Parts: sequence; C-alpha cells; structure tokens
Amino acid sequence: MTFKSFTRWQMAMVAAGVLALGAGVAAQKVQITGAGATFPAPIYSKWFSEYNKLHPNIEVNYQPIGSGGGIKQISSNTVFFGASDGPMTNDQLLAAPGKLMHFPTVLGGVVPVFNVNGVSQLKFTGPLLADIFIGKVTKWNDPAIAKVNPGVKLPGDEITVVHRSDGSGTTYIWCDYLAKVAPEWKQKVGVSTSVNWPVGLGGKGNEGVAGIVKQTPGAIGYVELIYALQTKISYGPVQNMAGEFVNASLDSVTAAAAGAAAKMPADFRVSITNAPGTGVYPISSFTWLLLYENPKDKATARTFNEFMTWMLTEGQKYTKDLGYAPLPANVVQMEMAALKKIKVQ
Repeated sequence: MTFKSFTRWQMAMVAAGVLALGAGVAAQKVQITGAGATFPAPIYSKWFSEYNKLHPNIEVNYQPIGSGGGIKQISSNTVFFGASDGPMTNDQLLAAPGKLMHFPTVLGGVVPVFNVNGVSQLKFTGPLLADIFIGKVTKWNDPAIAKVNPGVKLPGDEITVVHRSDGSGTTYIWCDYLAKVAPEWKQKVGVSTSVNWPVGLGGKGNEGVAGIVKQTPGAIGYVELIYALQTKISYGPVQNMAGEFVNASLDSVTAAAAGAAAKMPADFRVSITNAPGTGVYPISSFTWLLLYENPKDKATARTFNEFMTWMLTEGQKYTKDLGYAPLPANVVQMEMAALKKIKVQ
C-alpha cells in the first residue's frame, strides 16, 4: 500500500466515522420545554404529537399552567418557549432578560357557559355579562336577562359567577371584551391576565372553570370554545357590534380576524375583541407563542424553528377539528419572515 492510497483509505474511514457520528447525534432525543396558556392546549398537544410522528427524536413537553405562568416562566428562562392568550405588556417585555417575540398560532373564541335549571339556551349582551360578573345582576330571572331572552322561563335562582383563579389569557380576552363594551368594567376591574374579581368562585384553567360550572346549578363562567364542546356545557350567543347575536364558530371567529389581519402590527400584538362587521363573534382572539429573538440554546432554536415552519403551514390543517380557526394567509407570511430574525447560529 502506497502512502497516497493509505491516505485516501484513512480519509474514507474518517469520513465514515463522521457520518456515523452524525447519525448518532441525529438519533438522540431532543426535548423542548414550554408552558403557558390553557386556551390553545388541545391544538398544541395535537401538533406536538403529530410532529413527533414525523420526527420521533423530537419531543415537546408543554405544561398548560395559564398565560400568566407562561409569561413568568419564559421571562425567567425556565422554559424554552412560553404561550399566552393575552399579548405581553410593554413593562413585561422590558422586564425580560432579552427581546421576546410574539407568534400567533391559531384563533379561538371565549364563550359564556352556564348551568341554569330548565334552560338550555340563553343570549347575552356585553353590558349584561359585565353586570353579572361585576355583581350587579344576581338572579337568573333579573329583568335585564329576561329582556334579552323574551319567552324563556327563567328561574329565580342565585347566580354563581365562576372565573379563573390563575393568571390567564382567557381572562385577558374576556376582560378585554368587557372593557370595550362596559365603561364601568374598564374603570373598576380593568384588563389583565389576572384581575381583582368583584364576585365569584375561582377555578384553575379552562378545565377548572368548566368543571365548577357543570357541577354548580345556577353557575356562569367563561371558557375557550373547545372546553365547552368537550364538556357539553350550555353556552350562549353574544351580541356583536352590528347588533347580531352570534355563536362562536370557525366562521364567526375567522370573520373577527379578517379586519385585524389586514392591519396586523409588526410585533403581532393585536386585539380583535368586539370587532366590527356582520357574522362576527365578538369574544375572539389570536393566541401566541413567545420566543426569544436571541436564545441561549441555538441548537434547540434551530429545531424549534423547523417545528414552527411546519406548524404555520402543514400544522394548520389540524385546527378546525379541534374548534380553532386557522391563521389568515397574510399573517402566516409575516410570521415566516419574523422567524428568520431568531438567531440560530
């Protein structure tokens, strides 16, 4: 064997070793952690499961602890990504150790759920919901409820208000809507992922609120549409800006996003509650994933960017079966461009 041929043989062996090492690295498990909103938890669970089928070495561990918890954990760098149904405030963004970016993932609706003896259908206006949750309307046969629901036989039972006990984007959406339609709510309660509730019982997560309402005669609460459907609780249509009483659905939530999508800000922080137009469900919202623009773990960032690309394209086909509306096409295009800003090298 000549020196020249031996060198080629060595080079071939080294190359083979590098390929084998690369295959081994590729086969290693990549575990990514995230936490936050319960509002999108069903679709997130579906996405992470489907992506794992395509990439068995990538596992995403998501804890639905509420939007407040998600913001807190991503801000303290204890998870790779956070999730929130309410966009972070300017103060929250400034308090984070690095620049956080918002990425809308799906659209959904928050619905008023109720458990009223002998009543399966009720309509609500925004001001009426505000008066109930502020404690001014306390009985189901109150004239304010009867006026909106003529012909419905209403019992004289006491109303039990049920709200979120944890920091919650669902609460943010609910309060954001009520603040737009009821000045007293804006003044006395305000808009946040966690507020000082004037009345009521607290439940943890959408599932907690849904569970209490289902078990408590005379109760009313608010949950994301999918939780109302899953638990088979009665929920009612809400009057929109055009004066229509509209039920939450894929079409009515998508209609709410139509105008906002055309005017989407560069940072994606936008409210679409009480949106104008016909056929619009008024308590609709985007929900967001929160990612650092310059993450410490670049390898994980590369992997998660690949997932995000899949989620924004192929993954959107799973939304409708779970009661969510897919993202408008122009918003997806904006997000794909924003993903390129994340530093993965």
